[in-house]
Amino acid sequence: MSSSSTFVEKVQNLQPELVGATEEDKKKIQGLVSEIPALAKDLQALNSRLTPLVYLHSNKPSIADVSLYCEIHPEVSKLEPSGYYAIPSVTRYFDHIQHLKAVNDARALLPNEPYWLVNFDLDNMPPLERKVEVKEKKPKKDAAAAGGADASAEKKSKKAEKEQPAAAAKADTPAEAAKPATEGERPQGQKKEKKPKEKKAEGADNKKPAKAAPPPPTGPLPSMIDLRVGKVLEVSRHPDADSLYVEKIDVGEEEPRIVCSGLVAYMKPEEIQDQTIVVVCNLKPVTMRGVKSFAMLLCATSAEGKEAGIEFVRPPEGSKPGERIYFEGEKYENVQPEPLLNPKKKVFETIQPGLVTLDTLEAAWVDPETKSVHKIRTKDGVCAGRKFKGASLS
Repeated sequence: MSSSSTFVEKVQNLQPELVGATEEDKKKIQGLVSEIPALAKDLQALNSRLTPLVYLHSNKPSIADVSLYCEIHPEVSKLEPSGYYAIPSVTRYFDHIQHLKAVNDARALLPNEPYWLVNFDLDNMPPLERKVEVKEKKPKKDAAAAGGADASAEKKSKKAEKEQPAAAAKADTPAEAAKPATEGERPQGQKKEKKPKEKKAEGADNKKPAKAAPPPPTGPLPSMIDLRVGKVLEVSRHPDADSLYVEKIDVGEEEPRIVCSGLVAYMKPEEIQDQTIVVVCNLKPVTMRGVKSFAMLLCATSAEGKEAGIEFVRPPEGSKPGERIYFEGEKYENVQPEPLLNPKKKVFETIQPGLVTLDTLEAAWVDPETKSVHKIRTKDGVCAGRKFKGASLS
């Protein structure tokens, strides 16, 4: 038995539901497993396939994801930052799968297997480039243009033919024949041409041309993200997912928001109940094992990985549910966030690699281009963690 088969089998034994909950799911997942060798051959093609996905099948992990992780591990684990920065969707997917609880547990039980934890330098990952398609205007068909020109010429010709006899008849009358021609007199039937008046703007010679305003930034900005203070009103285990909690969060609206969070392995329910936290409120709602989640809890993951710990990012003491949280900086403080982030534009995914805790434990976004630091704050103070310095926020 190959090392990958041993590892996949161990993960499957630890979490049997990875093979599928229904016969239809099992069939589809097995079909995906058979495609794994072909998928793993071209990482660039795999990157395109994974861009809109979290998992290969449905909205939960399966044994197909573990199989693909094992298949690409030898190549991905050897990549330098420039290599895995070039395939951001593969990197994001790989890092997510390698931190699944069953995968971590299997790694601990099979220490001699080659599927060690790969550490990625995501803090310095460059922002994703946005491609803008420019549609070229189609030229008008030659035949249509020619037909239009011919029709116009024919129309003008007929008009001239009608006007010629009338002008000739008028000139043959005695009064017209005896009338002397004067200098500058226009021929009969020809309209006087009006010369356009040239307007000179007052003071035009004294004024300098106005400078064009700089174009507004077009890429994803942290100010697009709607962060608010939230209060956990209720927390319970997801009925159909062992790794998920279902929380009711007060974010200052008429009704609390339902949120699913994968924190079962890292926090006890009593560590979540009644906590005041930071909530990302404008992500697209997603259904997680039958429960629709309408927000995300912002957490700090230890720089050593999830197994070392996860904690909440917390607003200042005394913060009230629904209070606005924003990024420091003139460009961001007074900008309204987007009502709903477009998943295709990957705003949060682009900003997230720069979300960290500083040595002071304060939460901030570090601009990957300028390296400027923009702390995450309310009107009363800066949001922060309690334990982890240099943590990644997500």
